[in-house]
Amino acid sequence: MSLSTLSSLSSVDENAVVESELPAQVAAERLVHFIRRHPRLTVLTGAGVSTDSGIPDYRDRNGQWKRKPPVDHREFMASAATRQRYWGRALIGWPVIRNSAPNPAHAHLAELERRGHIHLLITQNVDRLHQRAGSERVIDLHGRADEIRCMGCDYRAMRQVVHDRNYELNPEFRLYTAETAPDGDADLEVDFSGFRVADCPDCSGILKPDVVFFGDNVPKDRVQLAMDALRESDGLLVVGSSLMVYSGFRFCRYAKEWGKPMATLNFGTTRADDLVDLKLSAGIGATLERTLQLL
Repeated sequence: MSLSTLSSLSSVDENAVVESELPAQVAAERLVHFIRRHPRLTVLTGAGVSTDSGIPDYRDRNGQWKRKPPVDHREFMASAATRQRYWGRALIGWPVIRNSAPNPAHAHLAELERRGHIHLLITQNVDRLHQRAGSERVIDLHGRADEIRCMGCDYRAMRQVVHDRNYELNPEFRLYTAETAPDGDADLEVDFSGFRVADCPDCSGILKPDVVFFGDNVPKDRVQLAMDALRESDGLLVVGSSLMVYSGFRFCRYAKEWGKPMATLNFGTTRADDLVDLKLSAGIGATLERTLQLL
């Protein structure tokens, strides 16, 4: 999102898109006005909520890739070499998500729920930090990174069990270090051809984190639950997402179709900039903190 001048709440038309970066106080005043008019919201969150927890994101403020897109579902399923590379790099990258902790933005959203302002929180993140911060009405749109499932027999286990097994099979990988990347990846470039991937202990099938990989589809029942909640709510608030992925952007399209007012709190461009009623470019944690103080 772009940068803007200060203006008092009384002079702000909620239907005018705000183009500029704002101090948290001004952004909070506008967000409070939005919440008071639409007190029961569906909230959609993205990677920008978790960056302060040390979890990297993929896109810059213009919505462009900062690095290569994440692993493709079809490649993961079809290629043993892709799976070797994925699990080998994840031995370094996954602990960043595993050891992360909720930041103030997660706590503030949980408090908004406790006050009755969040009907449902839909998160595109797979880190489970909203739940750890106390949010209860949450749909993990893209799944959860801390669990794995077998793509053959649906065996399930906590992800760390698989990582421990991969370390047993590949003890030399304990020696590697690399820069961490989004979604439990790491910038490790070594020969993965000898990496032994832990398979399903029940059927020897392919084990995969229980998340929606790039190129895969969100389960229909999960989407339907989110859509039903959006229909029942007074409006949509997007926090920390560029909405460049259709799985999240679709909720903005439906909100527009159903006449639901929309607000975004996010640094930089979003795919829904021409759809929203209120666009706020401001620090997420600070804005939400001040919002709670003003409500």
